[in-house]
Amino acid sequence: FQGKPLGQEKGDDLCLSLPQEHEIETAHGMLHVTMRGAPKGNRPVIVTFHDIGLNHKSCFNTLFNFEDMQEITHHFAVCHVDAPGHQEGAPPFPSGYLYPTMDQMAEMLMSVLTYLNIQNVIGIGVGAGAYILSRFALNNPGLVEGLVLINIDPCAKGWIDWAASKLSGWTTNLEDIVLGHHFSSDELENNMELIQTYRLHISQDINQDNLHLFVNSYNSRRDLEIERPVLGVNEAVVQTLQ
Repeated sequence: FQGKPLGQEKGDDLCLSLPQEHEIETAHGMLHVTMRGAPKGNRPVIVTFHDIGLNHKSCFNTLFNFEDMQEITHHFAVCHVDAPGHQEGAPPFPSGYLYPTMDQMAEMLMSVLTYLNIQNVIGIGVGAGAYILSRFALNNPGLVEGLVLINIDPCAKGWIDWAASKLSGWTTNLEDIVLGHHFSSDELENNMELIQTYRLHISQDINQDNLHLFVNSYNSRRDLEIERPVLGVNEAVVQTLQ
């Protein structure tokens, strides 16, 4: 998604049908959802979930406005989910607000499907969003027809990783932590224009308090506990994504 940074090119939203925005109440708080198009017959709806430091526009606009994607968006409705407090203009949460865990955010998606009367989905997720959609698919395999998972880390952070992230959080600002999640050290050093675009988006367009809460939830994720089945050995007993 880095050819045209952050989906900011002119006419981003003109290629798609006018969006319908919803604030959906769930057992773990409100979710902001943007729906483009209406479900068509028995076709699944494409559901997207973005990574930390982004929202649905900055993560997916460039992809869905790409010319070759127009054939897909013509035939499938698209439901973009923003993590709690990550939609444009989101206010900070009140003091004492308990941000949902990664597992709880996966559970919140069920309320979205119920509210919008969506019967089945194809998920497209990046990073933290890929983890959330994978957890949803493991919990609700009958509702998910397919997944496109980009930069997913299915493993929980070990104690060393956890300690390292705590230490870096004390000595490194949030923008640098998120940029280090998205880019390699070579990219950080050699693609300064792109990095600056992302840095400005992270610092100016995403509520910093809310971002910190989402990053903490992502760093506290559980292991997905999935394995690749081996024919004739363990395909009947391992947990996997179908």
